[in-house]
Amino acid sequence: MNNHNYIVTIAGHDPSGGAGITSDIKTFDAHGLYGLSVCTAITIQNDSDFRACTWVSTADILAQIGILFERFEVQVVKIGIVSSWEALQRILEKLHNLNPSIKIVLDPILKASAGFEFHGDHKNEVMDTIWKLCHIVTPNFNEIHELYPEKTLEQTLKYLTDFTTIYLKGGHRSDKKGWDEVYQKHRDVLTIPPKAKQIFEKHGSGCVLSSALASSLALGNDLEEACKRAKYYTEQFLNSQTSLLGTHTKTELQ
Repeated sequence: MNNHNYIVTIAGHDPSGGAGITSDIKTFDAHGLYGLSVCTAITIQNDSDFRACTWVSTADILAQIGILFERFEVQVVKIGIVSSWEALQRILEKLHNLNPSIKIVLDPILKASAGFEFHGDHKNEVMDTIWKLCHIVTPNFNEIHELYPEKTLEQTLKYLTDFTTIYLKGGHRSDKKGWDEVYQKHRDVLTIPPKAKQIFEKHGSGCVLSSALASSLALGNDLEEACKRAKYYTEQFLNSQTSLLGTHTKTELQ
């Protein structure tokens, strides 16, 4: 099955199509990729209201992954919401067993934009294993503070970069809104400033950023170039219209 460049999203289903697997598939398609999807949750939500979430069992998630990898060659995977850190660890280990060179982009979604909390108690040992298995992790400013509440931002970044690369999204920043930063061990911080003068808030913008980053990696870009391309693809998405639901269009940023 080599007629397409395949990429996988492992995430929840959003009926409004603004976030989760539907949004990821749209992003993949805009980059010229064939998106495959593994569902982790059925959510009851629209673009502005989150009501409930029913989790798919870890066994069923692993089975979905297994049957896809039997048929398709996949080098890059994007992961969104998962029910627990333990379930996420099992998913990551499964992916690495199926393809030891797999590149995984993790969007560590801790809450829905409407305030629904997805993850409970943090388990540091499990989390350390998770970071080691990810190619890059894409928290926003709120999420990175919630990962290790006892640490300062600087301490958290120093700790995490011992394990993985961090793309810190700047949309929630109070000082330099929209300025994103990429942190890698033993390398200078890569700062990615916004190009747009203003943006329009969108439901699922974090999903779009992480899936655009995964897409750019799947297209063969190195990590820093993929981060830049993902940033500006997301800006195009944010400014595609004024409503909470954006439009995905094929882009020259591939």
